[in-house]
Amino acid sequence: MDQKELLRSKKLFLFDMDGTLYLGNRLYDFTNELLRTIKNTGRRYLFMTNNSSKSVEDYIKKLEKLGIAATRDDFITSSQATAHYLKLHHPDARLYVCGTMSLKRELEREGFTVTENLSDVDCIVMGFDTELTFRKLEDVSRLLLTRENIPYIATNPDYVCPTEFGSVPDCGSVCDMIFNATGKRPVVIGKPSPLMPKLAMAKWGYAAEETAVVGDRIYTDIKSALNAGVTGILVLSGETTSEMLEKSGDKPHIVLQNASFITDAIG
Repeated sequence: MDQKELLRSKKLFLFDMDGTLYLGNRLYDFTNELLRTIKNTGRRYLFMTNNSSKSVEDYIKKLEKLGIAATRDDFITSSQATAHYLKLHHPDARLYVCGTMSLKRELEREGFTVTENLSDVDCIVMGFDTELTFRKLEDVSRLLLTRENIPYIATNPDYVCPTEFGSVPDCGSVCDMIFNATGKRPVVIGKPSPLMPKLAMAKWGYAAEETAVVGDRIYTDIKSALNAGVTGILVLSGETTSEMLEKSGDKPHIVLQNASFITDAIG
């Protein structure tokens, strides 16, 4: 089966956003036509992001500014997947969240109590915190070093987040800082875990052979697809270069310069 045939067989496209559909605050020229074509051919797309700094409501507003209409049903995020994991494994936990106010609100929306009272904390959640302070780093270190076996969850493992000027440190980089101080590693929820693709397929009723993950990172997007048993489509419009792809042991099923090729294949 060639690339076009493989793409035509897909009914559910799970799109990474930054570096795949837009870069920072700049929408790629092909994005709107791509999303329209997927809908017009009876397929479905979801926005699947590891970025836990924004709530779904924040993303809806961001996409609206970029010219894309979206609802909560159009998203599967690491924040939502983290809430799902917490409900399964720590359903009544009171959370210390090293993350943005948006992440805290997202977890509260799912029924969790978020607290900064360290004596009242049952579980630590680390996110991509664009509001990071040294106090938060100190609090997390204190909890990990003084509370034996306290659950420690990270929303995503990304080391950097792409911007128009390059990259900034993401959740994985902060987790490395905490490891250097405490020797403790978190349970990581977002891509490359298969959890988000599996949640999306279960919610909307698609099989693995009908599903594709489209993203610009091998170690998160493509690895998540491989772990979930779905098709991994790497686009070279974001973080990954041809040299990085050549050196990687994890190989995508399809490699595209950008996601516009999907429009040509299924339109």
